[in-house]
Amino acid sequence: RASGTNAVRYGTMRENVLALEVVTAQGKVIRTGTRAKKSSAGYDLTRLMVGSEGTLGVMTEITLRLYPLPEAISAAICSFPTIEAAVRTVIQVIQLGVPIARCELIDANTVRLVNAHSKLGLREEHMLLMEFHGSPASVKEQAETVGEIASEFGANGENGAFEWATTPEERTRLWTARHNAYFAAIQSRPGCRAISTDTCVPISRLADCLLDSVAEADASGIPYFLVGHVGDGNFHFGYLIDPEKPEEHRLAEQLNHQLVHRTLRLGGTCTGEHGVGLHKMDFLRTEAGDGAIEMMRTIKQALDPDNILNPGKIFAL
Repeated sequence: RASGTNAVRYGTMRENVLALEVVTAQGKVIRTGTRAKKSSAGYDLTRLMVGSEGTLGVMTEITLRLYPLPEAISAAICSFPTIEAAVRTVIQVIQLGVPIARCELIDANTVRLVNAHSKLGLREEHMLLMEFHGSPASVKEQAETVGEIASEFGANGENGAFEWATTPEERTRLWTARHNAYFAAIQSRPGCRAISTDTCVPISRLADCLLDSVAEADASGIPYFLVGHVGDGNFHFGYLIDPEKPEEHRLAEQLNHQLVHRTLRLGGTCTGEHGVGLHKMDFLRTEAGDGAIEMMRTIKQALDPDNILNPGKIFAL
């Protein structure tokens, strides 16, 4: 169920895997799903396998949904004096049903790190990086709507709310800088390690969760970076710790613990896209409950009784 910057419009891997060929723990080859757009035939084994983190089978063939290249693509950045203004803009854009293709938040501190790493001259304020896909007319309409909303929340720009990336090269440079935010942060504190978070909340609760989490991170004194696929309520803190200082590691884990439990109280999830693995097993139990964990364990034992597929992940047998 991994995803990325395009998920706000096109969905995660869960929505884009149509069918699978899977080798089971017993060595049998099965097929799940079809190329049809929809189906009501039997159990949804495709989604079960996609959501299993490799604990129920080995995928050997994957049928994916493809999308045509849009006729027109426009990318823009929009700077805000506060994180709240940026987040409120996103909430209103999504709640109005604007089919924005990409909508990423980068906080002011991370913009500074990205500027230094990628040699950019971005305005060092809290920033939304957006992209619009469609026909020339629909892209223009989407951009105008989002621009009006951003202006209501105090967006700063040299020529209105937006600063446009008008060529494919400029768009690529901006998105490359966004995707390199992790490396920019790591280089800002030589020798550090990043402890990353991966929470996701309903879009209506994004401001509540994010603002309290930023306040906690600021108060901790630990350097951090913040990026988010905020168009779908998913965001990531990266706490930059000195691996030689156990107290920093403990503090980062405490911040993550507080963040996850805040997310769960607001109706969100402990992992939006990275998965449970080992680190979030306790969080999953809090989120899903004992009954759901027992059902997952029953499925695992039935399909992989010898526990040979990614053993020890998600929950303990």
